[in-house]
Amino acid sequence: MTTEAVTLELDPRKIMGKKVKRLRLEGIIPVHLYGQGVESRSLQCSAPKLIKVLSRAGGNTPITITISGESGSQLAFAREIQWDPIRDSLTHVDFLVAEATRLVSAQVPIVLIGESSGARASGGTIMQQLRTVDVEALPLEMPAQVEVDLTVLTEAAGVIRAGDLAFAANVNLLTDPDEVVVRIEAARVEVDVVSEEAEVEEADAASSEETPT
Repeated sequence: MTTEAVTLELDPRKIMGKKVKRLRLEGIIPVHLYGQGVESRSLQCSAPKLIKVLSRAGGNTPITITISGESGSQLAFAREIQWDPIRDSLTHVDFLVAEATRLVSAQVPIVLIGESSGARASGGTIMQQLRTVDVEALPLEMPAQVEVDLTVLTEAAGVIRAGDLAFAANVNLLTDPDEVVVRIEAARVEVDVVSEEAEVEEADAASSEETPT
């Protein structure tokens, strides 16, 4: 599944330094646009609009960025997204400009689909070891996600590794192919074990109940 087109219009920013705090109080988020061979730009965007775009694009979907009052557009990826942990509010975003004809790397989310007959039959649990994998592709060919079909796990000790994931021929996997993505954890068998201490206590109790002759 390739990425869908996402667009975002940014505004030029004149307020810099510590004064950007005033912008944030007004619901405006400072943005930095940069890239190889590209003039670094200080920009801004309203918080609701920016959050909506980021929720769609994440860090692996290219965003077509335009700047108000200027012609043309640029492809870019959200590379650093800063949040205020106390207020749980967005504070700053960096966008990295990418050339449409140059390979870029990104983390692609892993989505589990289907049901494992191996886990169901054995009573085991599906354990997801990786949530994302690193890949390399052209910006417009970057996958939005990669699906992992659990139906292939038919054995109780089944494992799916990064190298087993299905990508288009134009997408290169950067994560170690031997890394485990999903595995079946065997069901735990509970066994009642009488501790040595308990055995001693029972023996003492039995001896104390014996009647002397």
